[in-house]
Amino acid sequence: MEKIKNLWFDDARIYIRTDAGNKYSRPLEAFPELKDADAEQRNAFTIDADGEEIRWEVLDADLHISSFFETNEPNPHNEVAELFSRFPWLNTAEVAKAMGVHPSLIARYIYGMAKPTPQRMSQLRSSLHTFGRELQTA
Repeated sequence: MEKIKNLWFDDARIYIRTDAGNKYSRPLEAFPELKDADAEQRNAFTIDADGEEIRWEVLDADLHISSFFETNEPNPHNEVAELFSRFPWLNTAEVAKAMGVHPSLIARYIYGMAKPTPQRMSQLRSSLHTFGRELQTA
C-alpha cells in the first residue's frame, strides 16, 4: 500500500502526496471535524510511522489513507440539507445528541457526503418532531 508522505490544505480540500508520487484530495465536507477546524488546528497533525494514518490530537480525529481513495463529492441538494436550511436555528449537535449519534454524522448528511438509511431518516424526523412538540409547550 502507498504511504502518506505529506499533507496540506486549501480552503475547500485536504490533499496528500504518497511515496509513489500520487496526489489525492478529498473535500473538507467529507471530514466535518477538519472543515470546522481553523488553520492552526488543521496543521497540528502527525502521520504515523507506517504512513497510513493521520492523527489530529487537538481535534481527536484520525484519517486512514484509504479515506482518500473514495470519490464521492459534496451534494448540497439533499433532504437533510434542505431540512436544516428550512430551519437554520437547528443546532446540529443537539439534533445528533437527541438521535444518539456523533455530530459529524449529521454534518456528513447535510453536506451530502453520506446518505442516511430510511431508518436513520425516520429517526431524524422523529427527533425534529419531538423538538417541535417541546417548542409548542413552551
